[in-house]
Formats: sequence, C-alpha cells, structure tokens
Amino acid sequence: MTRETRGAPRLDDRWPLQDAKARFSELVRRVKSDGPQHVTVHGRDEVVVISAEEFRRLKGSLSGQALVDVLQACPHPDVEFDVERMVMPVRDVVL
Repeated sequence: MTRETRGAPRLDDRWPLQDAKARFSELVRRVKSDGPQHVTVHGRDEVVVISAEEFRRLKGSLSGQALVDVLQACPHPDVEFDVERMVMPVRDVVL
C-alpha cells in the first residue's frame, strides 16, 4: 500500500518527518498494529518508532543477570576474580 505525500509515494513503514509530526496518532496506531515505523529526514532513515513492549524486550532487564549468565557459562570455571572493594569518601551536602 502506498500513499501520496506531497506528490511523493510513501512506503508502508516510512514516514517523512513532517507527516510523522502531523499524523502522530496514526503513526502510533501503525506501530501497534504493523510494527516498527521509520521516520525519515531528507529521505534518509533517522529514527525508528517501536512499541514500549518491544523496547522493554530489546533493552532487557537491569538486574545484571546477563553478566552473571555470561560469567557462569565461561569455559574456564577455575579462573578466580580478585575483587577489591574501595571505600569511597562521602561528601557533605548542604541543602
């Protein structure tokens, strides 16, 4: 499906910036129904709008579990890490 935009055809998932701004509600609906939508500036992709669910999936959790998983999957389990803890000075804050 193509749509005329100021005389130029628009691909289904490509939005010139001016159209994205003018029709933001439709852009959001299309993200939810059709998936990621590209916003272009001067004909070049600049950003991709994705759903919040997709963003959370891509970002992953901030628990550090990915690092733990990588370290546990290490083929050299006999390597030990010497972790030094440093006490950092706390500065006074005047409120």
